[in-house]
Amino acid sequence: MLIAKVFQFFLATETNINTRRSQFWLCLGLGFSIVYSLIALRKAFNGDYLVQDDARQHVFWMSRFIDPELFPNDLIADYFQSIAPWGYQNIYRLAANLGIEPLVFNKFIPGILGIIMTIYCFAVSLELFPIPFGAFVTTLLFNQNIWRQEGLISGTPRNFAYPLFFIFLYYLLKRSLLGVCLAILLASLFYPTLVLIFAGVLLVQLWQIDGYQLRLCQKRQTYLFSIIGLAVALVVLFPYIFSTAAYAPVITMEEARSLPEFFSGGRASFFDDDTWDFWFNGSRSGIKLSSALSPQLAYGGLLLPLLLRFPNKFSLSQKINPAISSLRDLLIASFGLFFAAHALLFRLHLPSRYTVRSLRVIVIIAASITLMLLLEAIFRWAINSQTYLKVKSITALVTVVIFLTALIGYPATRNSFVKTGYQRGLYPELYQFLQQQPKDILIASLTREADLIPSFTKRSILVSREYAIPYHLGYYKPFRQRVIDLIEAQYTSDLEQVKRFINHYQIDFWLIEKSSFTPEYLTQNRWLQDHQPATAIAINNLIQGNGAIAKLQNSCSVFQDNQHSLLNTDCIRQQ
Repeated sequence: MLIAKVFQFFLATETNINTRRSQFWLCLGLGFSIVYSLIALRKAFNGDYLVQDDARQHVFWMSRFIDPELFPNDLIADYFQSIAPWGYQNIYRLAANLGIEPLVFNKFIPGILGIIMTIYCFAVSLELFPIPFGAFVTTLLFNQNIWRQEGLISGTPRNFAYPLFFIFLYYLLKRSLLGVCLAILLASLFYPTLVLIFAGVLLVQLWQIDGYQLRLCQKRQTYLFSIIGLAVALVVLFPYIFSTAAYAPVITMEEARSLPEFFSGGRASFFDDDTWDFWFNGSRSGIKLSSALSPQLAYGGLLLPLLLRFPNKFSLSQKINPAISSLRDLLIASFGLFFAAHALLFRLHLPSRYTVRSLRVIVIIAASITLMLLLEAIFRWAINSQTYLKVKSITALVTVVIFLTALIGYPATRNSFVKTGYQRGLYPELYQFLQQQPKDILIASLTREADLIPSFTKRSILVSREYAIPYHLGYYKPFRQRVIDLIEAQYTSDLEQVKRFINHYQIDFWLIEKSSFTPEYLTQNRWLQDHQPATAIAINNLIQGNGAIAKLQNSCSVFQDNQHSLLNTDCIRQQ
């Protein structure tokens, strides 16, 4: 019977990943992951001067690996190097030693991570629910989720979280102590936040509910497994206590509330008057469940607890590995850390970091199991029917076709499925001019173009919005003061104040936008508006007349295009 063969093809059980059936579905899952990564690569190399949004912060300074003379005494480069995990730094260092530019290598990392993640995602899914087709569905849904939402594309430390999540879960399900300890070590090298989550899972597994009481687990093997894993987590986290000591202290909640940067629309917007958005949708403060509910088939994960209440109707549910309770432990650990991060703002960094990835893993695995249970119920209904067998068989087959179409065809429903976040440089002549200048120059600018200058020219800037990260006051206090001093100097009419600013910071070039000397330029720039009263005074100065820099933007210019003027500060000093 055709319907029985289709049922066997899609829903046959296999517990071994090395069987022909499992390898077929794994290879198919890898095929989709590779296709998505190739789409991203095509966008990454679609022209010159393209850099991923987050890579502007986390990768630009790595040009030092190729030329140590770049970014000398650079506050911004030094800070971002100090917060980069050891393993993350050294994988780029290895590529640089092989002659691969860091920003070029950055474009290939997402595809590599996608392959590793897909393999372990498939293995985890097969451990929890021994249906190879179900494991394929899990990998495909997860790939669609993360490629749609920049989950891998930046090649920054947080993108290593997804493969590491599945590596940890796989060895946890296998009860491999060595594998779990290795996963914890890797997490500490690439994304230390994960170590806290992994430790949280091991801590939860130390406890069991006995009646209405919570007791320590009495199983010696489980007890030793968790204690050893927790000890490893503690050891590998110890170095990170001192890794940013030069830029301590971490900002407190009270200090953050005093800065406009932390409110809606600010550079590090966190606090929100809308309670729902703050707890559920905030990219830094909320649990971000919505990020897990993509593609639409992922909503099926919310139905799994309901379906499991009817084991007679969904007999395939009996195949679910009892170790799926590890996902419950992951949920408990993640939410525990989420609320701890809120209570200790910002000592555990951002609360959303503890739930956004965990929820994606849990919801999508649950969605895959839900979809398999529903398919199995439909097939059973068709196969076991004594009446209208042909009609019901056709119904079941049509259901499979619709499901596969929705599953595989999801990218076609998006205008731009693979979201890359690449920023394109629009002023190549400016970048080329700056590339020809000495390596130790420092450029002052309030323009948005300053965000791209370190990546495209390998030259230092004084400040820019992209690098205004306010969590470590040892970095942000001098950074913020630089911004204020630059605003005051650019819009003052006192030439001597301009010269003092240039000499204090040893500025070599001053990049300005030709439209920057109007009140509207400042009033419409939220980042500059956050630096009061300097910006208000600058607006008042503009109303009264042009300042010193405005009068020199032509006579001291060494480069101009239709948008910018680049001033030589030696010329300004001579005025």
